[in-house]
Amino acid sequence: MTELQGFAVRKAEPKDIPAVMRINLDTLPENYPEYFFRQIQERYPEAFYVAETEGKVVGYIMCRMEGGVSTFGMRWVRRGHIVSVAVQREYRRQKLASELIKQSMKALDTVYGAKEVILEVRITNHPAIELYDKLGFKRIRILRTYYRNGEDAQFMAIALH
Repeated sequence: MTELQGFAVRKAEPKDIPAVMRINLDTLPENYPEYFFRQIQERYPEAFYVAETEGKVVGYIMCRMEGGVSTFGMRWVRRGHIVSVAVQREYRRQKLASELIKQSMKALDTVYGAKEVILEVRITNHPAIELYDKLGFKRIRILRTYYRNGEDAQFMAIALH
């Protein structure tokens, strides 16, 4: 667990799923059924983190592992995929998203053997894209009409080794 000025970043537990789902519904247009959150938490518990303050979950990140052709070369690799990350609006700009991403990337590397991490982000989500840029992610390509409402996504990736 990591402490960050009144916040704790720790691995998610099954009891955190309802709070994670609330944050997802409140902050993101892409919402998933409960089984999806539970499935990722069960399969990849070391890379599913929450941020909390005073016992209240205020942010999360969930990741999974995939195999695929490397974004950085023509070889097959195990890669982590950041599926969803969100922080409640009133707790943003306090480095919580950054810490959640760093902790999950560390686990994707050391526990699951990822060689790179990928993600998709709405092209209009400039604060998130700027954060990923600062963390070293590369803008790889635009995925046209990626989201249900037809919005494009920025596909980003970072090599871990």
